[in-house]
Amino acid sequence: MRKHLGTILKISITVLALFYVSTQVDFADIGQRLLQANLGWVLVGFLLFNLSLVVRAYRWLLLLRGIGETIRFQRLVSLYFAANFFNSVLPSGFSGDVVRAVEAAQDVPARTAAGTVLVDRATGLLALFLIGLAALPFRPDNFPPNLLWQTTAVCLIGLVGGFVVLEGRLVRALGRLVPGLLQPVWQKVDGVITAVQACGWTAVWQAMGISILFNLMQVAWFAAAGLSLGYGVPLTHYFLVIPFLSLAILLPSIGGLGIREGLAPLLFASAGLSSEQAVALTLLVFAIERLSGFLGAPIYIIDTLRRSRRK
Repeated sequence: MRKHLGTILKISITVLALFYVSTQVDFADIGQRLLQANLGWVLVGFLLFNLSLVVRAYRWLLLLRGIGETIRFQRLVSLYFAANFFNSVLPSGFSGDVVRAVEAAQDVPARTAAGTVLVDRATGLLALFLIGLAALPFRPDNFPPNLLWQTTAVCLIGLVGGFVVLEGRLVRALGRLVPGLLQPVWQKVDGVITAVQACGWTAVWQAMGISILFNLMQVAWFAAAGLSLGYGVPLTHYFLVIPFLSLAILLPSIGGLGIREGLAPLLFASAGLSSEQAVALTLLVFAIERLSGFLGAPIYIIDTLRRSRRK
């Protein structure tokens, strides 16, 4: 029972969040909007999301090269699609990262696999925060002042915290305070930090560049979803609000479902969207991302069978 508490917590928070959203919006109206979505733009969003998996696989390749290890690019692409599948069917936004690390550990040392997956995820978030800060000067005149300082604070704290973790010395200093009972756990964490630092800053900066491209693609598939629903949201507005929507995945929930829908009306109000329009947008994006995940199952099975035959 205890090992399932995390899953129960995520499901409970998702259900409660969706219940709260249901008291604030008309789901019949939202359903009607989704049924009328332009399928052409939905397909564009679907293709952009899946192309982003290939881009992220290349980012992972650069980090592995930085640490002196190699895994075939085709294999990394397959693992990213597999990870997306597990993210789609399991109640966690990080299930896929675990799958990537475990599978990659068949080709490289386990610490290397875990460390590069961690840096891979971290550079994506850091690039997202950079884009959010860069978009602030171009915010619309009616952008809420309280949301302005919150956006600034989230992006700055995320950037500083991310670089502190990647640099590692402060984390290691805090590790000296870990009590003896927890030292076995800390030793595993320290091993991952060692792998992170072994990537080298050249590889990290290269990964940051790829992450910026990925986050531009993320903005693009959100915009495609908006266009499919007939919205005229300025592109810069997506740059400002997507950091908040992306961070929802870090909270205990099923892929941010319910959390994003609770935030959406506030985040898109200054873009002229009603609560129903904003929630319809995030639900459509959630559907695009989850449906994309089912491409990962056959890709993962085919790759596994090929590897078995080679062995």
